[in-house]
Amino acid sequence: MTADSYAPRPRLSVVVPCYDEEENVEALVGECFGVLRRLGASFEMIVVDDGSKDGTLRRLLELREGRPELRVVAMARNTGQSGALVAGFARARGELVATLDGDLQNDPAEIPRLIERLEHEGCDVVSGWRAKRRDSFLRRASTRVANGVRKWFLADGMNDSASSMKVYRREVLEHMPVFHGMHRFFPAIAKMRGFRVIEVPVNHRPRLKGQAKYGLWNRVFLATLDMFGVAWLRRRAVRIEAQEASSVGSRSPVR
Repeated sequence: MTADSYAPRPRLSVVVPCYDEEENVEALVGECFGVLRRLGASFEMIVVDDGSKDGTLRRLLELREGRPELRVVAMARNTGQSGALVAGFARARGELVATLDGDLQNDPAEIPRLIERLEHEGCDVVSGWRAKRRDSFLRRASTRVANGVRKWFLADGMNDSASSMKVYRREVLEHMPVFHGMHRFFPAIAKMRGFRVIEVPVNHRPRLKGQAKYGLWNRVFLATLDMFGVAWLRRRAVRIEAQEASSVGSRSPVR
């Protein structure tokens, strides 16, 4: 049992995957802590270094000084965004879990608004929709194609399911199937498991420093292959509804 097992559970965990974001992590941590401290609730921020080749991990360890709420997870090798998120989820202790990218294109100021919508709507996941993308034309075009195909094929009603700007209730992330590229399909998988998902527009900012990690190959072609896998998983999923019988002949199932 680790020391974390004895620490009080925070209200909110913020999980951020980072890969070669040395130029962005100081501003990232500073912005997030500014927003989270104003929430007035207990929190932790878990930054997962996904096998960076630059000084991202070293800088994160420096930033941890004086910030007990900042936890740094170091992956042994680069596993991709999904692997880094899963590693962060496994260590998150909050009742709610928020996620965003480490490149500062997601605006941390949106976190309180997403939490408010989650609580007001009584839903399980609030997913941010980057309605006004601040990216290059090629990235906007490839993302539009990928999201359009995914929305049509999976019929999940999501305009931007791959957006990292999300807030979840803790139970949504338990027993989630793990595979490369899964982060693009969190809303569809959550709905498949009976959770309620809503999507709201969020602010999106241009990347000012560092290099984008996704291109046409992993944004469109690999995502399309993953989509067929998710569709198969959804068709084959088994929803279990049962309860311990209180009397002979009792057959009133509950979820």
